[in-house]
Amino acid sequence: MDMSAGPLITVDGVGKTFAAGNVRALAGVDLSISAGEFVCVVGPSGCGKSTLLRLLAGLDACEEGRLALGGHEVRGPSAEVGVVFQAANLLPWFNVRQNVSLPLRVGGRRDTNDARINDLLALAGLADFGERYPYELSGGMQQRVGICRALARDPAILLMDEPFGALDALTRERMNTELERIWRESGKTVLLITHSIGEAIFLGDRVVVMSPRPGRVLADLPVPIARPRSFDTIVTDPAYAPLAREIRALLNAEGGLE
Repeated sequence: MDMSAGPLITVDGVGKTFAAGNVRALAGVDLSISAGEFVCVVGPSGCGKSTLLRLLAGLDACEEGRLALGGHEVRGPSAEVGVVFQAANLLPWFNVRQNVSLPLRVGGRRDTNDARINDLLALAGLADFGERYPYELSGGMQQRVGICRALARDPAILLMDEPFGALDALTRERMNTELERIWRESGKTVLLITHSIGEAIFLGDRVVVMSPRPGRVLADLPVPIARPRSFDTIVTDPAYAPLAREIRALLNAEGGLE
């Protein structure tokens, strides 16, 4: 994937209508993301956030407009894109190491690259848990395994669909901190879907605010807060409250978060 020229992710006038029920999910969405950026998308339930992510992942077909990754149109799933869904979806009969290496084996590699799996587990703080099974892990640890699995093929892009929504507040904060660290150390380009304004500001270089269905981009707001970030300090940063108010005002004017 060519990351040397132009944006890494290009969304140009993208629309999507689902035949079942004639549901118009997206309309005229424009977005560009450069290599190494962390971009968060917030919007009301049903506004097409997850649909946009599935289109970028090549899991659904783009009917209107253009989607490109590294200058190449999205035609289907790519090894350059890792996806983390709302649930970790780990195979219960596989241990952590086997779950993380699954994409390598599915891709036809007989050598599952133990050194890379070891590095990923260490990166996610799971070095001592490689032989554990999903039922032995907390929800937060299962999501970390899911992130490692998405990174197993060393993709350039990581797409994340509300990955921490089911976690309790304290675990979610810890996972946000871990994800920010993993992103800084791995250098990946990340697009994360969330309902949480605080999470979007904590993690994002930019926050993209979407309208109710059919989803369109209302605003693309930079986050002028230095990294690394912590929840102890971010809420006292002079930029935090005005940015949170602006995002909330946009959402409330358009129907709010559900």
